[in-house]
Amino acid sequence: MSAEESEFTPADESAMRIALDQAHNAWLAGEVPVGAVIMREGQVIATGYNRPITTHDPTAHAEIVALRHAAQLLENYRLPDCELYVTLEPCAMCAMALMHARFKRVVFAAPDPKTGVAGSVLDLFSHRQLNHHTQIVGGLLAEPASRLLKEFFAERRAQLKAERDAARALDEPIPVGHVIELPVGDDVGDDH
Repeated sequence: MSAEESEFTPADESAMRIALDQAHNAWLAGEVPVGAVIMREGQVIATGYNRPITTHDPTAHAEIVALRHAAQLLENYRLPDCELYVTLEPCAMCAMALMHARFKRVVFAAPDPKTGVAGSVLDLFSHRQLNHHTQIVGGLLAEPASRLLKEFFAERRAQLKAERDAARALDEPIPVGHVIELPVGDDVGDDH
């Protein structure tokens, strides 16, 4: 479900800007730029950014990194008074973790037409059969979050092309094990 930006509060926008800062941290670390922040009663509880590549952990999405920090800090895996702000629509893994933790609300910036499960591909949050119902709303600062992802993938493509061109110029093969995963088509979604 999405909402007009006018429906968001100044506190929502402030929290999403923190998540965007975390997304920039991911980019600087060579990760897909997705960031998250967990808030409780207007206070930052935890932040996170994508780390699957640097940690060799496929579960190290921004939401999960922040969720782990918050649960440890609050000494409880259930976080019913918390809200998560994330720069990209959650995937199935993250959505189920957030529901299991009993999050009150999840706010995302950009939709993810490849793996988003808050309405883009599926809507896991709307299944009334599940034992917890997290409020989900999208579209807050979607343009800057989308632009960040597009710029990241454009830079990655240019880098890969330059490396391939340099290898061809030297008539050398591209080094074994040198992999840069790039999505095909729309830039959003892969390797979130």
